[in-house]
Amino acid sequence: MPERIYLDHHATTPVDPRVLEAMWPWFGERFGNASSISHSFGHEAADAVAQARAEVAGLIGCDPEELVFTSGATESNNLAIKGILQAAGDRPHVVVNAAEHRAVLDPVRRLRRQDVEATVVPVTSTGRVDPDAVLAAIRPETRLVSVMLANNEVGALNPVGEIARTCREQGILVHTDAAQAVGKIPVDVAELPVDLMSVTAHKLYGPKGIGALVARRGEARLPLVSQIDGGGHERGLRSGTLPVPLIVGFGVACRLARQERDEEAARLAALRNDLWRRLQELEDVILNGPPLDGAAGERLPGNLNVSFGGVDGDALMMRLAASPLAVSSGSACTSANPEPSHVLRAMGLSDRAARASLRFGLGRSTTAGEIEQAATIVGDVVRELRRLA
Repeated sequence: MPERIYLDHHATTPVDPRVLEAMWPWFGERFGNASSISHSFGHEAADAVAQARAEVAGLIGCDPEELVFTSGATESNNLAIKGILQAAGDRPHVVVNAAEHRAVLDPVRRLRRQDVEATVVPVTSTGRVDPDAVLAAIRPETRLVSVMLANNEVGALNPVGEIARTCREQGILVHTDAAQAVGKIPVDVAELPVDLMSVTAHKLYGPKGIGALVARRGEARLPLVSQIDGGGHERGLRSGTLPVPLIVGFGVACRLARQERDEEAARLAALRNDLWRRLQELEDVILNGPPLDGAAGERLPGNLNVSFGGVDGDALMMRLAASPLAVSSGSACTSANPEPSHVLRAMGLSDRAARASLRFGLGRSTTAGEIEQAATIVGDVVRELRRLA
């Protein structure tokens, strides 16, 4: 059987061997609880957590003390959105957009059943959020705006900085889900400038099960209600014993991303463009998301999302699932949902076109040879399905 080709790095990334090596001792002889400060085992673990916290903060430009470790971006999103709106008083208002990850849309949907009002603004045909649409949705009772930094399906980069600066002038807090962006493009919390940012390790070659919420301190602590109580860990915002091995791995992954990000981004963009060139030979192939040759800052370098005309989407995924190629038709968190991608539909695609779409996520291990093989596999499947149609 041919070797497998993994082009689904938006769903998750493999743990870098250097990250795994750094984590391993903390599963064994260095097993201390970072909160047990009465002996050397605890002190050793606490020091490792502090170092990792500094490494994560160094990648995104925040103060280490502004980081709250969580189980991942989903929990961070829930803590940010629920925590702010539950502290806001009677019938607060939140603004999100139609192409957000379900880890943002679903908490907002739940809060709507608890007297929170929400406005879901549309996105453009390329999947980006228009700052004017956000501004038009703001009300006197708006307490929070949440805009993802990079879309997980079409790679669209949103003008979060412009939105955040406008909101700051009106005293409105801004949250961004930066899970797909951190480690792939430069991200600086101070330059954006957002109040809350969600990040996760497994999107940047770290372990699953660890992430963080950046909660900016500013002149006063953010009004944030904790969602997990029991011990007062992480400044009282996220109780629970810290998973030291995962945190160590998160820190190393961030350090490596900081060192290698720019060179890797250029390499992935070139491979991505080559894949698109090869797929265009099929004809009736539509690029979803911002143009590949557009202005800098519009699309993730390793993302390609395309729709294939004249192809049944279910048949396309079934054929590819039996091949050595690993790709997806949308978000990993909604892949079990038979509905077409809510992101592509929000961009104006028909259900048929949304179903017949593929998301390619290139990563650190992707080679030029794999790109050539992937294009061949997809091309063979698409041509066969078109013949049978």
